[in-house]
Amino acid sequence: MKVILSGGTGYIGKRLLPALLEAGHEVTCIVRDRRRFQSHSTTPGKLSVTEGDFLRPETLSLADADTDADIAFYLVHSMSSAIDSFEEMEVQSARNFVAAAKSWDIKQIIFLSGLQNSASGSPHLLSRLKVEQVLIQSGIPYTILRAGIIVGSGSASFEIIRDLTEKLPVMVTPRWLNTRCQPIAVRDVINSLISVMMHTPVFNRVLDIGGPDVLTYKQMLLQYAEARGLRRKIFVLPLMTPRLSSYWLYFITSTSYKLAVNLVNSMKVEVVCRENYTEILTGIKPLTYKESISLAFEKIARHHVVSSWKDALVSSSRRSSLKEYIAVPEFGCFHDVRQSEIKCSTGDIIANIWGVGGDNGWYYADFLWKIRGYIDKAAGGIGLRRGRTNSDEIYAGDALDFWRVLLADKSAGMLLLYAEMKLPGEAWLEYKLIENKGVVSLRQTATFRPRGLSGRLYWYAVWPLHQFIFKGMNRRMAAARLVP
Repeated sequence: MKVILSGGTGYIGKRLLPALLEAGHEVTCIVRDRRRFQSHSTTPGKLSVTEGDFLRPETLSLADADTDADIAFYLVHSMSSAIDSFEEMEVQSARNFVAAAKSWDIKQIIFLSGLQNSASGSPHLLSRLKVEQVLIQSGIPYTILRAGIIVGSGSASFEIIRDLTEKLPVMVTPRWLNTRCQPIAVRDVINSLISVMMHTPVFNRVLDIGGPDVLTYKQMLLQYAEARGLRRKIFVLPLMTPRLSSYWLYFITSTSYKLAVNLVNSMKVEVVCRENYTEILTGIKPLTYKESISLAFEKIARHHVVSSWKDALVSSSRRSSLKEYIAVPEFGCFHDVRQSEIKCSTGDIIANIWGVGGDNGWYYADFLWKIRGYIDKAAGGIGLRRGRTNSDEIYAGDALDFWRVLLADKSAGMLLLYAEMKLPGEAWLEYKLIENKGVVSLRQTATFRPRGLSGRLYWYAVWPLHQFIFKGMNRRMAAARLVP
């Protein structure tokens, strides 16, 4: 079948794409920025990529692609991008998608929504419901799958549970931890999405999918601790307000404040399947919550985390594209350039560059990098807690601590990062191997474009630290292999 996949660079989209290709389908991915798209397909003839932004309908022409498609997956989501305005964005995006889908002659729309509770709903869940209504009224056959907490390596829910349980032996928690939900393994979500493709009995139906366990969030934390061999105590207090709960999640976990607010608003609402269709659709018994945790850690141990919520641009900003930042500015900027002749093989230096950040740290004065991360978090930024999705690979679009990867080209020995920390300006960090008269050196360039007087004062204030940090980091990275 011919499939159009929107949201191909998102958490679910990155996992659905290889499954579609492996099943032999022809897939056209619509992405905002082609540079961020990474395909590991062994059947490139089955995959095409086109740029389009569902908030800008004029970009959705697929003249270069085969638009005689059977199915369109709609996997676009904006919950992380704002606290109070994502509902309008969601609805407008869905309307533009429907208009485009009609021109593509789509025979079925498949949408992954959220489990609903008729008694009450958070802004996030209500926005999902409004998107459903737009798709239902489109006149195109649809299948809507509603899922609750999705558990898998790199999912926002899994990473938050992991952060809380791994870091806090004793937790004093808000009362929403007693709210019930029905978690589902990401594997079962992908299988469910594939199983409904052109399956006429599920046309024009809204189906709930979930795992076999109905748990409170407290039980999820305790079962995670049990699966990891940890002893944890949790005390639930009725006094913590939604605002305090949001700050609690924000400072303890790697989530952004915007996402923390939206998650807390959603977690106050009980979301349990009315009727669970997971096994009916897939023919496979869904994984239990503990089995989902075990599978997630198998992926982590094998360095096979396919996607992470942190890599989505909306997890840290409202930007829909990073194209304009690829060309590093030269004028009106401050520059710190360091260059050291390499003391080992170029392969070792490439390994150093591609291993930077996350658990490996920044190779020099790591305690200062951590302090900068704490300051950023306290100022409302993202801090260093995002780490990196893969321990040994970096791709354009990946989150890397408080940076975003703009360009990662091993053949050219070049890595370009853009700062997503709180700054009175914009910053880039570039690593590049250069050769001159047979001598290979590692050049490290920090570029800062200040915003007004505050930006200039900031640069001069941190200049003494840069002399220490950047000099030491460049020399150490060029002298020996640092990543095992």
